[in-house]
Amino acid sequence: MTSLLEGLHLFFSYGGRGVLHDVTIEVQQGQFTIILGKNGSGKSTLLRIMAGLLKPDGGTLQVMGRDLNDLSLTERAKIIGYLPQFHRPIFPFSVEDVVLTGRASYVNLIPGHEDRRIVLRALERVGIIHLRLRPFTELSGGEQQLVMIARVLAQEPKIVLLDEPTAHLDFVNQAHVLRLIREFADSELAVVAVLHDPNIAFLYGDRFIFLKEGQVESWSSSQKPWDTEVLQKVYGPELRSIPYQDRALVVPIIDSK
Repeated sequence: MTSLLEGLHLFFSYGGRGVLHDVTIEVQQGQFTIILGKNGSGKSTLLRIMAGLLKPDGGTLQVMGRDLNDLSLTERAKIIGYLPQFHRPIFPFSVEDVVLTGRASYVNLIPGHEDRRIVLRALERVGIIHLRLRPFTELSGGEQQLVMIARVLAQEPKIVLLDEPTAHLDFVNQAHVLRLIREFADSELAVVAVLHDPNIAFLYGDRFIFLKEGQVESWSSSQKPWDTEVLQKVYGPELRSIPYQDRALVVPIIDSK
């Protein structure tokens, strides 16, 4: 596998409060990497550093062999597609026009035929081509999330970073979005997502990064990331894993008394 992004010994703090401590990560082409951990462990902060939205206090971050800070905003947008956890629709643009904004780094003045063709292809790939003329503000939360994923695809990035892409989605739409993301990795994109639910993470992911109090929690070569002992180190003693196919499901320990 080809490494597309490497972060070495990353440190970050907010107002003097340490959030990330000596974090080293690697993101590979064709793999779905998932960042897991309790609330406040630094997951979204790490993703924003990888997207270039935050600058680490220490350490280095290289993208395709170049320091991220050396890339112009246009170069960065052609390599990294980032979907934040929250997006606030303001103007009633059509779905097609919202996705077209993902082509900004390729357009000089006016979007051309090729830009619109790529947008339509992204809408088709995500399965929402039928919504292309609808106002974005009139869509459901799940539909809006799919539009934003199509917008990231329209950038034609090498690396896709997703912060809680299944947040506020019902179970059916969660499965749909995770299958889409799985397909992106299978088509040789490097995909990184922050998720809260280890169950859907283990069903769809290839590699897992556990953050605990701003540090990467590791496990031995004889263990799997879904082993009860590993999960209890990250989340606490109140859960265990149950074998499922070649992986596991995570459940809370229920007091039978």
